[in-house]
Amino acid sequence: MNGTTRTGLVHAERSTGPLVLDLVLPPDATGPVPVVVWLHGGGWFTGDRHLAPDLTRWFAARGLAMATVEYRLSGQALFPAQLHDVRAAVRFLRRAGAGLGLDGRVGLWGSSAGGHLAALAGVTGHLPFLPGEDVGPDAPSAAVQAVAEGYGPVDLERVVADAPASAPPAMSGANAPEARLLGGPPAQRRDLARAASPLTHVSPAAPPFHVAHGTDDVLVRPGQSVLLHEALVAAGVESTLHLLDGYRHGFLNPAGAVEVPGPRVFDDGRLEREGTAVSTCREFVPGRGERTGPGSFSYDAVGDFLTRHLL
Repeated sequence: MNGTTRTGLVHAERSTGPLVLDLVLPPDATGPVPVVVWLHGGGWFTGDRHLAPDLTRWFAARGLAMATVEYRLSGQALFPAQLHDVRAAVRFLRRAGAGLGLDGRVGLWGSSAGGHLAALAGVTGHLPFLPGEDVGPDAPSAAVQAVAEGYGPVDLERVVADAPASAPPAMSGANAPEARLLGGPPAQRRDLARAASPLTHVSPAAPPFHVAHGTDDVLVRPGQSVLLHEALVAAGVESTLHLLDGYRHGFLNPAGAVEVPGPRVFDDGRLEREGTAVSTCREFVPGRGERTGPGSFSYDAVGDFLTRHLL
């Protein structure tokens, strides 16, 4: 099922060049619709908006528009540039919404580095501006109504400390993605690493979250998503965490779309191929408490979450 697609829409101008997004509208829409922003992975230093699951297939039929956006990579600008770019995309979609067929409701969805940015933009969205952010007094809100993310790091110093000894030189030490993002190892950039951690910014103002992580992920350990879920629960924020049995990194990507070249530690294409993954599910709803038990994760699980909070 296909809808209208608009490509190469400029959502922000930077000294490194324009940042663009592609927008897919659901077919037969009779009025403005919500939009979900996809944020690609790639360790913040590689990848682009085309590194994405089949957004039309999974969500257009639900009545959700999908936007896949580009943000500056760490070779172009250090953090917090990437967060500023995501917030700029949200504001653009809200400002230009009427002309694009959007109704102003925005959700975020991302994987790996994009999952980190989705989480970070979600927990800071209620803030009118961030340090160093160039926005005018009449800028639209950067707040979002829901965040779905997969295997995103949340404690950058711990991610580096937990990195496998087999990590290639191009992705370890001073070349670790986290070090590239911050301009140095997180242990030597602790103030910036803290600012880059979603855990620092979690508050009751955060929107509902839906988090997924593979239990066999060695690039970003599943404990990272446990930390995020538990911080959200402590703040009284709705959160669902799926820990996928035996899954590795990159399972939200289509087959052949490895985020970062290296050892065979990716599961690109697996979720699309298998359809459903067995998981342990921790679900917290304010006023009802938390339940933990067997669960299942799929693209439809993400779609159900986003539909519930955006439609």
